[in-house]
Amino acid sequence: MPYSPLRRFTAAALAAVGALVLGLTGTPAQAAAPLDYAALGDSYSAGSGVLPVDPTPLICLRSKANYPHVIASRTGARLKDVTCGAAQTKDFTSSQYPGVGPQVNALGAGTDLVTLTIGGNDNNTFVGAVMACATAGVLSGGRGSPCKDRNGTSFTDEIDASTYPALRSALAAVRAKAPNARVAVLGYPWIVPASADPSCFAKVPVASGDVPYLRGIQAHLNDTVRRAAQEAGATYVDFATASEGRDACAPPGTRWVEPLLFGGSLVPVHPNALGQRRMADRTMDVLGLS
Repeated sequence: MPYSPLRRFTAAALAAVGALVLGLTGTPAQAAAPLDYAALGDSYSAGSGVLPVDPTPLICLRSKANYPHVIASRTGARLKDVTCGAAQTKDFTSSQYPGVGPQVNALGAGTDLVTLTIGGNDNNTFVGAVMACATAGVLSGGRGSPCKDRNGTSFTDEIDASTYPALRSALAAVRAKAPNARVAVLGYPWIVPASADPSCFAKVPVASGDVPYLRGIQAHLNDTVRRAAQEAGATYVDFATASEGRDACAPPGTRWVEPLLFGGSLVPVHPNALGQRRMADRTMDVLGLS
Protein backbone atom coordinates (compact mmCIF):
# COMPACT_ATOMS: atom_id res chain seq x y z
CA MET A 1 0.00 0.00 0.00
CA PRO A 2 1.48 3.36 -0.94
CA TYR A 3 2.49 5.72 1.87
CA SER A 4 -0.29 8.13 2.78
CA PRO A 5 0.38 11.07 5.18
CA LEU A 6 -3.37 11.50 5.59
CA ARG A 7 -3.85 7.85 6.59
CA ARG A 8 -1.00 8.08 9.08
CA PHE A 9 -2.38 11.32 10.60
CA THR A 10 -5.85 9.79 10.87
CA ALA A 11 -4.54 6.75 12.72
CA ALA A 12 -2.60 8.90 15.15
CA ALA A 13 -5.61 11.11 15.76
CA LEU A 14 -7.84 8.09 16.42
CA ALA A 15 -5.31 6.71 18.89
CA ALA A 16 -5.19 10.05 20.73
CA VAL A 17 -8.97 10.23 20.87
CA GLY A 18 -9.11 6.67 22.17
CA ALA A 19 -6.65 7.45 24.93
CA LEU A 20 -8.65 10.55 25.88
CA VAL A 21 -11.88 8.55 26.03
CA LEU A 22 -10.26 5.91 28.21
CA GLY A 23 -8.95 8.63 30.50
CA LEU A 24 -12.35 10.25 30.81
CA THR A 25 -14.18 7.00 31.47
CA GLY A 26 -11.62 5.57 33.88
CA THR A 27 -11.94 5.74 37.65
CA PRO A 28 -11.57 9.41 38.70
CA ALA A 29 -9.21 10.43 41.50
CA GLN A 30 -10.94 10.56 44.86
CA ALA A 31 -11.39 14.10 46.18
CA ALA A 32 -10.26 14.62 49.76
CA ALA A 33 -13.15 14.31 52.17
CA PRO A 34 -13.99 17.53 54.03
CA LEU A 35 -12.90 17.80 57.64
CA ASP A 36 -15.44 16.95 60.30
CA TYR A 37 -14.96 20.01 62.48
CA ALA A 38 -16.48 20.68 65.91
CA ALA A 39 -16.24 24.10 67.57
CA LEU A 40 -16.58 24.24 71.35
CA GLY A 41 -16.10 27.01 73.86
CA ASP A 42 -17.29 30.24 75.38
CA SER A 43 -18.28 33.65 74.03
CA TYR A 44 -14.85 34.31 72.53
CA SER A 45 -15.42 31.26 70.32
CA ALA A 46 -19.13 31.96 69.86
CA GLY A 47 -18.40 35.48 68.61
CA SER A 48 -20.97 36.96 70.95
CA GLY A 49 -21.86 40.46 69.79
CA VAL A 50 -20.86 39.89 66.16
CA LEU A 51 -23.65 39.92 63.59
CA PRO A 52 -25.39 37.94 62.18
CA VAL A 53 -26.61 35.96 65.16
CA ASP A 54 -27.34 32.24 64.98
CA PRO A 55 -30.80 31.85 66.54
CA THR A 56 -30.34 28.16 67.40
CA PRO A 57 -30.33 28.74 70.30
CA LEU A 58 -30.49 32.49 70.74
CA ILE A 59 -29.48 32.25 74.41
CA CYS A 60 -25.93 31.27 73.38
CA LEU A 61 -25.38 34.54 71.47
CA ARG A 62 -23.54 32.60 68.79
CA SER A 63 -22.50 34.43 65.65
CA LYS A 64 -22.56 33.04 62.13
CA ALA A 65 -19.39 35.06 61.55
CA ASN A 66 -17.37 33.67 64.46
CA TYR A 67 -13.92 32.23 63.87
CA PRO A 68 -15.22 28.63 63.56
CA HIS A 69 -17.47 29.69 60.69
CA VAL A 70 -14.60 31.57 59.08
CA ILE A 71 -12.35 28.49 59.30
CA ALA A 72 -15.09 26.22 57.99
CA SER A 73 -15.86 28.48 55.03
CA ARG A 74 -12.19 28.70 54.06
CA THR A 75 -11.48 24.98 54.38
CA GLY A 76 -14.80 23.50 53.27
CA ALA A 77 -15.06 21.68 56.60
CA ARG A 78 -18.35 20.28 57.90
CA LEU A 79 -18.91 22.37 61.02
CA LYS A 80 -20.77 21.48 64.21
CA ASP A 81 -20.76 24.73 66.19
CA VAL A 82 -21.84 24.29 69.81
CA THR A 83 -20.03 27.34 71.20
CA CYS A 84 -22.04 29.26 73.73
CA GLY A 85 -21.63 32.59 75.46
CA ALA A 86 -20.86 32.39 79.21
CA ALA A 87 -19.75 28.75 78.93
CA GLN A 88 -17.47 27.39 81.63
CA THR A 89 -15.35 24.26 81.61
CA LYS A 90 -18.16 22.34 83.37
CA ASP A 91 -20.43 22.98 80.40
CA PHE A 92 -18.34 20.67 78.27
CA THR A 93 -19.79 17.73 80.18
CA SER A 94 -23.06 19.10 81.58
CA SER A 95 -25.97 21.14 80.27
CA GLN A 96 -25.38 24.88 80.35
CA TYR A 97 -29.03 25.81 79.78
CA PRO A 98 -32.25 23.81 79.36
CA GLY A 99 -32.14 22.39 75.87
CA VAL A 100 -28.41 23.10 75.48
CA GLY A 101 -26.60 19.81 75.91
CA PRO A 102 -23.03 19.16 77.02
CA GLN A 103 -20.67 20.51 74.40
CA VAL A 104 -18.71 17.24 74.08
CA ASN A 105 -21.87 15.64 72.68
CA ALA A 106 -20.89 17.23 69.37
CA LEU A 107 -17.78 15.04 69.25
CA GLY A 108 -17.24 11.50 68.05
CA ALA A 109 -14.69 9.05 66.74
CA GLY A 110 -15.04 10.59 63.29
CA THR A 111 -14.29 14.16 64.41
CA ASP A 112 -11.16 15.42 62.65
CA LEU A 113 -10.72 18.87 64.17
CA VAL A 114 -11.79 20.56 67.41
CA THR A 115 -11.22 24.22 68.30
CA LEU A 116 -12.11 25.97 71.53
CA THR A 117 -11.57 28.79 73.98
CA ILE A 118 -12.50 28.08 77.59
CA GLY A 119 -11.53 29.04 81.13
CA GLY A 120 -12.17 32.77 81.16
CA ASN A 121 -15.59 32.39 82.78
CA ASP A 122 -14.50 29.96 85.47
CA ASN A 123 -14.44 31.71 88.87
CA ASN A 124 -15.96 34.69 87.03
CA THR A 125 -12.37 35.63 86.17
CA PHE A 126 -12.90 37.88 83.17
CA VAL A 127 -16.10 39.62 84.19
CA GLY A 128 -15.08 39.80 87.83
CA ALA A 129 -11.63 41.26 87.19
CA VAL A 130 -12.74 43.74 84.52
CA MET A 131 -15.70 45.03 86.52
CA ALA A 132 -13.75 45.17 89.80
CA CYS A 133 -10.97 47.16 88.20
CA ALA A 134 -13.31 49.41 86.22
CA THR A 135 -15.35 50.23 89.33
CA ALA A 136 -12.22 50.95 91.33
CA GLY A 137 -10.85 53.02 88.47
CA VAL A 138 -13.90 55.25 88.30
CA LEU A 139 -13.92 55.78 92.07
CA SER A 140 -10.22 56.65 92.08
CA GLY A 141 -10.43 58.96 89.10
CA GLY A 142 -7.97 56.73 87.25
CA ARG A 143 -5.17 57.16 89.78
CA GLY A 144 -3.12 54.54 91.58
CA SER A 145 -3.82 50.80 91.63
CA PRO A 146 -6.95 50.42 93.77
CA CYS A 147 -8.00 47.14 92.17
CA LYS A 148 -4.64 45.51 92.78
CA ASP A 149 -4.51 46.94 96.30
CA ARG A 150 -7.87 45.42 97.15
CA ASN A 151 -7.72 42.08 95.30
CA GLY A 152 -4.03 41.23 95.25
CA THR A 153 -3.40 37.71 93.97
CA SER A 154 -6.96 36.49 94.48
CA PHE A 155 -7.74 36.17 90.76
CA THR A 156 -4.55 34.31 89.87
CA ASP A 157 -4.85 32.15 92.99
CA GLU A 158 -8.30 31.00 91.85
CA ILE A 159 -6.97 30.28 88.36
CA ASP A 160 -4.30 28.03 89.85
CA ALA A 161 -6.52 26.35 92.40
CA SER A 162 -9.69 25.88 90.34
CA THR A 163 -9.43 26.80 86.66
CA TYR A 164 -6.32 24.74 85.95
CA PRO A 165 -7.68 21.39 87.17
CA ALA A 166 -11.03 22.16 85.53
CA LEU A 167 -9.26 22.79 82.20
CA ARG A 168 -7.43 19.49 82.48
CA SER A 169 -10.71 17.64 83.13
CA ALA A 170 -12.50 19.39 80.27
CA LEU A 171 -9.73 18.65 77.79
CA ALA A 172 -9.59 15.02 78.93
CA ALA A 173 -13.32 14.78 78.19
CA VAL A 174 -12.72 16.22 74.72
CA ARG A 175 -9.98 13.69 74.03
CA ALA A 176 -12.11 10.80 75.28
CA LYS A 177 -14.99 11.73 72.96
CA ALA A 178 -12.81 12.60 69.94
CA PRO A 179 -9.74 10.34 70.21
CA ASN A 180 -8.75 10.84 66.57
CA ALA A 181 -9.20 14.60 66.38
CA ARG A 182 -6.65 17.35 66.22
CA VAL A 183 -7.51 19.68 69.09
CA ALA A 184 -6.60 23.38 69.04
CA VAL A 185 -7.02 25.39 72.24
CA LEU A 186 -6.96 29.13 71.61
CA GLY A 187 -5.67 31.71 74.03
CA TYR A 188 -7.50 34.99 74.63
CA PRO A 189 -6.44 38.11 72.66
CA TRP A 190 -5.29 41.03 74.79
CA ILE A 191 -8.03 43.12 76.40
CA VAL A 192 -5.81 45.96 77.63
CA PRO A 193 -2.34 47.18 76.65
CA ALA A 194 0.80 46.48 78.66
CA SER A 195 0.75 49.95 80.23
CA ALA A 196 -1.82 52.69 80.80
CA ASP A 197 -3.03 54.77 77.89
CA PRO A 198 -4.62 57.98 79.25
CA SER A 199 -6.73 58.35 76.12
CA CYS A 200 -8.36 54.98 76.81
CA PHE A 201 -9.75 55.72 80.26
CA ALA A 202 -13.11 56.85 78.85
CA LYS A 203 -13.48 53.48 77.07
CA VAL A 204 -11.85 51.18 79.63
CA PRO A 205 -11.96 53.08 82.95
CA VAL A 206 -9.17 51.20 84.71
CA ALA A 207 -6.73 53.12 86.91
CA SER A 208 -3.25 53.59 85.50
CA GLY A 209 -1.63 51.25 88.00
CA ASP A 210 -4.28 48.59 87.43
CA VAL A 211 -3.81 48.31 83.66
CA PRO A 212 -0.68 46.14 84.02
CA TYR A 213 -2.40 44.32 86.91
CA LEU A 214 -5.38 43.39 84.73
CA ARG A 215 -3.07 42.46 81.87
CA GLY A 216 -1.12 40.23 84.25
CA ILE A 217 -4.28 38.36 85.24
CA GLN A 218 -5.04 37.66 81.58
CA ALA A 219 -1.44 36.62 80.91
CA HIS A 220 -1.63 34.19 83.83
CA LEU A 221 -4.89 32.74 82.53
CA ASN A 222 -3.46 32.30 79.04
CA ASP A 223 -0.37 30.62 80.41
CA THR A 224 -2.56 28.26 82.43
CA VAL A 225 -4.64 27.44 79.33
CA ARG A 226 -1.42 26.81 77.38
CA ARG A 227 -0.07 24.48 80.05
CA ALA A 228 -3.30 22.46 80.25
CA ALA A 229 -3.50 22.24 76.45
CA GLN A 230 0.04 20.97 76.09
CA GLU A 231 -0.43 18.42 78.86
CA ALA A 232 -3.53 17.14 77.03
CA GLY A 233 -1.61 16.76 73.77
CA ALA A 234 -3.52 19.64 72.16
CA THR A 235 -2.14 22.51 70.09
CA TYR A 236 -2.13 25.89 71.82
CA VAL A 237 -2.81 28.92 69.61
CA ASP A 238 -1.01 31.88 71.15
CA PHE A 239 -2.22 35.45 70.50
CA ALA A 240 0.28 37.24 72.73
CA THR A 241 2.21 38.66 69.78
CA ALA A 242 -0.52 38.65 67.14
CA SER A 243 -2.96 40.73 69.22
CA GLU A 244 -0.40 43.17 70.65
CA GLY A 245 -1.56 46.74 69.93
CA ARG A 246 -5.01 45.47 68.94
CA ASP A 247 -6.57 45.54 72.40
CA ALA A 248 -9.72 47.44 73.44
CA CYS A 249 -7.77 50.70 73.68
CA ALA A 250 -6.81 50.64 69.99
CA PRO A 251 -8.89 52.61 67.45
CA PRO A 252 -11.72 51.08 65.41
CA GLY A 253 -10.40 49.15 62.46
CA THR A 254 -7.31 48.17 64.44
CA ARG A 255 -8.67 46.70 67.66
CA TRP A 256 -9.76 43.09 67.83
CA VAL A 257 -11.59 43.51 71.14
CA GLU A 258 -14.29 46.09 71.81
CA PRO A 259 -13.97 48.39 74.85
CA LEU A 260 -16.17 48.38 77.92
CA LEU A 261 -17.74 51.74 76.99
CA PHE A 262 -18.47 53.49 73.69
CA GLY A 263 -17.63 50.47 71.58
CA GLY A 264 -19.29 49.14 68.47
CA SER A 265 -20.69 45.90 69.90
CA LEU A 266 -23.66 44.94 72.03
CA VAL A 267 -21.30 42.68 73.99
CA PRO A 268 -18.34 44.72 75.26
CA VAL A 269 -14.87 43.40 76.04
CA HIS A 270 -15.24 40.72 73.35
CA PRO A 271 -13.69 40.21 69.92
CA ASN A 272 -15.35 42.10 67.10
CA ALA A 273 -15.75 40.81 63.52
CA LEU A 274 -12.17 41.77 62.67
CA GLY A 275 -10.93 39.98 65.78
CA GLN A 276 -12.84 36.84 64.86
CA ARG A 277 -11.33 36.84 61.36
CA ARG A 278 -7.83 37.36 62.73
CA MET A 279 -8.34 34.59 65.29
CA ALA A 280 -9.26 32.34 62.38
CA ASP A 281 -6.17 33.49 60.44
CA ARG A 282 -3.85 32.73 63.31
CA THR A 283 -5.44 29.36 64.07
CA MET A 284 -5.24 28.25 60.45
CA ASP A 285 -1.62 29.35 60.28
CA VAL A 286 -0.68 27.41 63.42
CA LEU A 287 -2.54 24.29 62.23
CA GLY A 288 -1.28 24.56 58.65
CA LEU A 289 -4.82 24.67 57.23
CA SER A 290 -5.66 26.21 53.88
